[in-house]
Amino acid sequence: MKATLRIQAEETDRLTVAIIDFPLMLQALFRDWSVGLVKVVSFFLVFICGIILGLAASAHVTRYFATKNEFFPVPRNSPNCVKEIVEIESCLSMKGFIKPEKLLHSMTDEELFWRASMVPKKREYPYKRVPKVAFMFLTRGPLPLAPFWDKFFQGHEGHYSVYVHTLPDYRLSVSTTSAFYGRQIPSQEVKWGTINMADGERRLLANALLDFSNERFVLLSESCIPMYNFPTVYNYLITSKESFVDSYDDPSRYGRGRYSRNMAPDIKLHQWRKGSQWFEAHRDVAVNIVSDSKYYTIFKKYCKPSCYPDEHYIPTYLNMFYGSLNSNRSVTWVDWSRGGPHPATFGGPDITEDFIFAIRNNGTTCFHNSEPTSLCYLFARKFAPSALGPLLNLSSTVMEF
Repeated sequence: MKATLRIQAEETDRLTVAIIDFPLMLQALFRDWSVGLVKVVSFFLVFICGIILGLAASAHVTRYFATKNEFFPVPRNSPNCVKEIVEIESCLSMKGFIKPEKLLHSMTDEELFWRASMVPKKREYPYKRVPKVAFMFLTRGPLPLAPFWDKFFQGHEGHYSVYVHTLPDYRLSVSTTSAFYGRQIPSQEVKWGTINMADGERRLLANALLDFSNERFVLLSESCIPMYNFPTVYNYLITSKESFVDSYDDPSRYGRGRYSRNMAPDIKLHQWRKGSQWFEAHRDVAVNIVSDSKYYTIFKKYCKPSCYPDEHYIPTYLNMFYGSLNSNRSVTWVDWSRGGPHPATFGGPDITEDFIFAIRNNGTTCFHNSEPTSLCYLFARKFAPSALGPLLNLSSTVMEF
């Protein structure tokens, strides 16, 4: 009985202690839950902050690449340089600098001439340079003799470049295999007898100078043809120590009579020269021509129609400053024997073996690197579109190409 009462008394004591301790247990439990809640809330706050920081970092990276050109500007006028990062690396490479792959650009003439006038101080080239001849065609539209020129160029890739200046809206239509395909430069309107004829010549020179491998520069028209095969023309020009710019003193009204006294004292009458428009120039001479602003501006101001800047500007400029670098003759043959303001034009019926040999062996003697020679004319004009067929028939025999 006593044992039973003792057991009941112990159970009553434990129940009493439990009742007394219950609030304390609830308080401890609440305190532990509060700590857990704080941890959970803290975790979510850190998580949310991480997301926000990640989005901000992503946006910053996106803005960085989108504005990369702002920190590393890409020349907007270079045909090879576009905004994509991969293209930027290509543009800034040595290859893209020494030879633009495409000729189309948005440079103004002033920008173009400035860039073309750049000359490296270091004479050695950091790559294997093969000197090339730049064939520059100044034409209003089509090139009817292009197939004949294509045969001339065939097999000599890497030793020549082609540049074509046409009317601004004209699109040259040639085969994708032609040497003229994709070779049009950004052009402007050119009118015979005005200063913009000289503009067209300088524009061709400047575009050709962008290719650092171009060593010689020949100005041609759509009516010009080569008189010899490519190796003969190439070796003649590349080995020459002089340029071939026709430049002479003509005392008649067609020469000195076109001089304006307003050009003095910068250009004096005794310095005034006349010459054929169709020239050939060494790279050093070409750079000086496109670099000139002072004397070009004088011609633009005072050499108006009936003065014909294309016949006087370059011959006079070279005579004044670079006469020792010039042979004072042209390498393009023309026939003025019929009289009039324009030379004779030759069509299909005129093209024979005898006719070609007569041009080659016309009795002229000239000098090449101070040595007398009868090989004086590498090109000839003017040839009509009808001459194409007979010329092609003679290309493999007489012309040897």
